[in-house]
Amino acid sequence: MTAPAQIEARLHVTCGDFRLDAELSLPDCGVVALFGESGSGKTTMLRAIAGLEANPGGYLRVGDSVWQDGAQVVPVHRRALGYVFQESSLFTHLSVRGNLEFGHRRARPANGTTPPARAFDEIVALLGIGPLLGRGVGRLSGGERRRVAIARAVLRNPRLLLMDEPLTGLDMRARHEILPFIERLVAELSIPVFYVSHAADEVARLADQLVLLDAGRIVATGPINDMLTRLDLPLAHGEQAEALIEAVVAGHDDEFALTLLDFPGGRFCVPRKALRIGAPVRLRILARDVSLTLEHQTDTSILNIFPATVEAISAENESQNLVRLDAGGVPVLSQVTRKSTVALDLQPGRVVYAQAKSIALLA
Repeated sequence: MTAPAQIEARLHVTCGDFRLDAELSLPDCGVVALFGESGSGKTTMLRAIAGLEANPGGYLRVGDSVWQDGAQVVPVHRRALGYVFQESSLFTHLSVRGNLEFGHRRARPANGTTPPARAFDEIVALLGIGPLLGRGVGRLSGGERRRVAIARAVLRNPRLLLMDEPLTGLDMRARHEILPFIERLVAELSIPVFYVSHAADEVARLADQLVLLDAGRIVATGPINDMLTRLDLPLAHGEQAEALIEAVVAGHDDEFALTLLDFPGGRFCVPRKALRIGAPVRLRILARDVSLTLEHQTDTSILNIFPATVEAISAENESQNLVRLDAGGVPVLSQVTRKSTVALDLQPGRVVYAQAKSIALLA
């Protein structure tokens, strides 16, 4: 079998007192989230990939296209990429249609590494901006401007899409309105996306892979749920410690208005959602909402109970521990007291039953 295409990068960027030294090897598909504190190097990494920051002696390959190999550098305007900045950067003297046509005229021709350009009307429909085409940019809301900016970047027929905090500055309602459009775009177009955000909920909903940055260095990379549940990483600790689970809609319980979701470790029940059977979904379970027992409880109001094996235990503070569980190959976190750890004799290899008191469907 042919190995899947990769994005390979060696980035060495100096900006004043800041230096980015990073090496990446990631699948050439899905959404890669760059995550870290302010000043960790997320935007600098995007700009280096775009060719907007000098990368002396670096290397960058996207699929079969080499954009830099040492001193041989493909200039910015010849890189088949789309870039969505924190500000929408639309041309105010053009209508929405004019902005989109500007991007469409600069679409990269299809070849061995760039897919055929998508039709103008298809991108407009995917982002739901058909009613906006005749408007001037000044008459758009913040959320509408972001959708138009995303559409213009995609109409360039990019090989790679870079998104630098595209929802920054929007209120919660606008953010939740745009996220489904971004999900649809990623699913329909199969363009690899590098996505920068400070918002953990955006990352949890969109990302397939996560790159954790700190002070210009990569701390760790990997599939998002593995990264969120690794006890050696800061992402797995604190009140918002969580696990993400990929599940499939198995059916609906009409009598009790529930939707049934299967994952490798068992089945979940959530309040009924209008989802087709077989549809993939992503779930979020906070560690603080998962309790542990040694027997499968039957006299409880908790519906979502599944067997799991203790993988590792980490002390959170003097009274609490964090337990990483394996549920059918899926990592899950549970926050328990030290007293409960002793009472249940929790240790690696111990088989337990995890009880999820609350589950969020990320859709």
